Amino acid sequence: MKSNFLFIALLITASLFFTACEKDDPEPIVEPELITTLKYNLTPVSGGTTITLNFQDLDGDGGNAPTITGGTLAANEIYTGTIELLNEAESPVENITEEIEEEDEEHQFFFQSNISNLAIAYTDEDADGNPVGLNSTLTTGAAAAGSITIILRHEPNKSASGVSDGDVTNAGGETDIEVTFSVDVQ
Repeated sequence: MKSNFLFIALLITASLFFTACEKDDPEPIVEPELITTLKYNLTPVSGGTTITLNFQDLDGDGGNAPTITGGTLAANEIYTGTIELLNEAESPVENITEEIEEEDEEHQFFFQSNISNLAIAYTDEDADGNPVGLNSTLTTGAAAAGSITIILRHEPNKSASGVSDGDVTNAGGETDIEVTFSVDVQ
């Protein structure tokens, strides 16, 4: 009888020990990718030289100010646009664009401009049929000057009102990068 009592006490103690060890492990913190470079390459459909709007901040947030290069676009032109994202702080350089392509359901670019008669339309989509924005079409109108802002959101609510049309207002999610480029349309 004493051995049964000892066995039961040992069993209870062991079960408490193993139960205490079953605590949920904390979720690992996933650091966002460092994006040091964003290039928006615009190739005129009618032919000609590609214009590249370029953002580069090799030391990331803080430290040295980024270098931002805008561009001059032709009036009444259609451009094929592609976005390239890099982490040039890594060696070799890490192509973040590939990660966005692989995780396209979790990302969307948003384009804003204060230039009248300038429109940017999505030409790519994720597996669910929602826009991504790595590829686009930019159409200019009459000569004007202003800016284009490109925003990359991580885990936006792509089904929210207006989001599929490029309205960032209801998108939610977290901003991975936001860059404003000066642009002249001549």
